[in-house]
Amino acid sequence: MKISKVAIIVFASLLILIALGAALVRWRGFRASSTPNAFETAVARSVRNFAIPRTENHKTNPLADDPVALQQGRDAFLARCSSCHGIDGRGITPIGANQYPRVPDLHSTPTQNLTDGDLHYIIEHGVQLTGMPAMHSQSTSESWKLVTYIRSLHSGTLKEMSSKEYIASSARYVGSESCQRCHASIYERWKKTPMANVVLDPKTHSDAIIPDLRTNTIAPFTVDQVAFVYGSKWKQRYFTKIGEDYYPLPVQWDVGNKKWLKYHVPDAGADWWTAYYPSGNMQRPTGPTCDGCHSVNYDIHTKQVTEWNVGCERCHGPGSEHVAHPLRTNILNPSEMDDVASNDTCIQCHSQGQPRDGFIEGKAYDWPVGYHVGLHLADFWKLEDVTLGQTDFLYFADGTAHKNRMQGNDFVQSVMYRHGVTCASCHDVHGTKNYAQLRKPADKLCLDCHGSGSPNGPHTATIEEHTHHKADSSGSQCIACHMPKIESEGVPGSFVRSHTFRFISPAMTDKYKMPNPCTSCHTDRSTDWANKQLLSWATTSPWRVTR
Repeated sequence: MKISKVAIIVFASLLILIALGAALVRWRGFRASSTPNAFETAVARSVRNFAIPRTENHKTNPLADDPVALQQGRDAFLARCSSCHGIDGRGITPIGANQYPRVPDLHSTPTQNLTDGDLHYIIEHGVQLTGMPAMHSQSTSESWKLVTYIRSLHSGTLKEMSSKEYIASSARYVGSESCQRCHASIYERWKKTPMANVVLDPKTHSDAIIPDLRTNTIAPFTVDQVAFVYGSKWKQRYFTKIGEDYYPLPVQWDVGNKKWLKYHVPDAGADWWTAYYPSGNMQRPTGPTCDGCHSVNYDIHTKQVTEWNVGCERCHGPGSEHVAHPLRTNILNPSEMDDVASNDTCIQCHSQGQPRDGFIEGKAYDWPVGYHVGLHLADFWKLEDVTLGQTDFLYFADGTAHKNRMQGNDFVQSVMYRHGVTCASCHDVHGTKNYAQLRKPADKLCLDCHGSGSPNGPHTATIEEHTHHKADSSGSQCIACHMPKIESEGVPGSFVRSHTFRFISPAMTDKYKMPNPCTSCHTDRSTDWANKQLLSWATTSPWRVTR
């Protein structure tokens, strides 16, 4: 009798629980827009972790310290995972943010606390009742490469980040050569990049000066007058030293056209700082206008630097603590920062702006004095304003940059920036064999995230259907239309690519007199012809063509 009574109570309790559950489902529904509560999240994680076999749990990643595996893992992540997890792994995507449960932030502590074996098992087998599919890779190494990449996303705890910021404020700058001992392969790649060779002393680099100085009839000078040579790709300028200051000589070499040109920044209608300096080149020192970005740790009082050129500590902060005790927790790393801070590392110099506080000790500086990686760039620097509808020295009428060194001004306007893409998503400043230190050739890089059928677009079966140009032709390259070479590099005929990633229609050329990619390539055609061609494409919205 007692057993029957207990059974009835248990059965009744189960019915009540089922009824409550049904009522909850009825009230709440099976909608993915709901956010799992903390209890549900904790239970789900516990069940998932419990379901991972113990034999898998204790596996270690055989590719953990393999830089090639890291790069391949990144490529695989962008191609197979980023549509849900996002370019930056934080899961803030149209798909990831609307799944139930939400796509996890791969930087977060709960994810990073999983063992290598846990991550490998989840990647290989997926997770039931979630959006996480099974990868079922042909080779288990593919999944281990993804584990290697996911580990690189570790952002650190708040305590670790606070420790890094404290160390950055107390450590000393020691120079890039101090990094070579442990990072020899990266150091050797970096030494060959433009970053490491912005300015060169011709006394120690005998091949630094490109032209024959005897051919200079505009403003002749001798090699003994040159303290630094600046640039080698588009133009080359020459700085002389007077006291502790450097000054630009009034002539430059046009690398592309192989000829000498006068060099003088116009007194009006050009850079904002010219209004606060005398007209002559020998009265415009490069310290306030250039040297802060062409060096590490430029001191505006002593005019001394830790090293010239863009060295390791320009992006990683002072390294004395890290050199003495090489730990991940005592050096700053832009790849472990949020996307804004990571991009600020590059934007500090690849932008046109003005110091937030105006003059610094009575001088006009054309770089963010006081900023170093890890701080908030916006506290020190404001980007130049744009007046839409008006083309000026800095911008075209639609807000696209008009001159060089404005990649940051462009990029912050882009959809890419808003979705967490960083400069390092495409560029490896440590050096690659590709143009502009791209991680891959441009088209392959773009197609990692924008391949046919990708939720990121284009929404066509093939790239050719999107571009309406033959495969492998110049017109079928993503950068041909979305990153046209329209921004002046300072000498006639030399241009760099825009970084807004917007398509500039021929109609905008008619309206704003700015170049468009169609007639910039088809130079024998008119904007009217280009407009008609675009309107004839079924995949092109007429509203994008005629605006």
